[in-house]
Amino acid sequence: MEIPVYLFTGFLESGKTTFIQEVLEGEDFFTGEPTLLLLCEEGEVEYARERFNGDPDSIAIEVIESEEDLNPENLERLRKKTGAVRVIIEYNGMWLLEKLFTNLPPEWIIYQEMTFFDATTFLVFNQNMRQQVFDKMKTADLVVFNRCDRDTFDEDTKMEFHKVVRVANRRNQIIYEYGPEDTEPDTIVDPLPFDIEANPIVVKEEDFAEWYRDVNEEPEKYEGKRVQVKGRVAIGPGIPEKSFVFGRHVMTCCAADIQFAGLLAVYERTKAVKHGGWVDIDAEVRVEETPVYGEAGPVLYCKDVKASLPADPEVATF
Repeated sequence: MEIPVYLFTGFLESGKTTFIQEVLEGEDFFTGEPTLLLLCEEGEVEYARERFNGDPDSIAIEVIESEEDLNPENLERLRKKTGAVRVIIEYNGMWLLEKLFTNLPPEWIIYQEMTFFDATTFLVFNQNMRQQVFDKMKTADLVVFNRCDRDTFDEDTKMEFHKVVRVANRRNQIIYEYGPEDTEPDTIVDPLPFDIEANPIVVKEEDFAEWYRDVNEEPEKYEGKRVQVKGRVAIGPGIPEKSFVFGRHVMTCCAADIQFAGLLAVYERTKAVKHGGWVDIDAEVRVEETPVYGEAGPVLYCKDVKASLPADPEVATF
């Protein structure tokens, strides 16, 4: 049986509990289904069970004391103990989400993920705890900035917040909350730094990370299009004959988060390229199923590959 999971993330006192309380008081979301509410941290605000819609006893609240308790066996034990048919998780702001994602029982499917930030402290947290902030935004469906002040939260401030979120995730929705029943959606449009309609599409060195993310998120809009871009060659086990992996090291969050971001490139003269070498390629993008990805993805059919100087800087950033 598929168990829907609703995940709420954010730092302590960011507004998670208040939001979940309001959700459970409403008829639209909660009508008495047996529900397991997992608390991975306990803040100053406590749940008022008497205000839950329907039968308050249909919601079982369990506390997860440590990350070690986040394992499939324990989570499923708690669900069966309570007879829940869906799960709400209020996640600890200091725990990385990978720990949860890799330990959910197979039947538990995340239906929605929301993250909350206190607008008055967000930029300070982002400066000093960048990895933790980034981790909460990269998979969230919705990012909520609460405690915004209409007198000081101007367009420049929104743009600053917007840019931080978009580095992590270009598809999530952003909401600014000024008070009860007073919210505003983010409507800032993010133009690509290169011309998607050009032939060829020329990707500058400084725009590699943005292009790589876009071609992976929406490969279909690149189907059959020609692209010129600089990157490195990676050759190794598991790569098909007359192919190599083309990409660059990309830093999305911080130095500890640097990883090689690559795409499969098909080229007749692979013997002419060297592992680790920098090249400028001229290629056609085709969306194909390949064992390298394990699913359909963008494959670069190279028309020309030329040795080049390294990008400056060598690590691409957003």
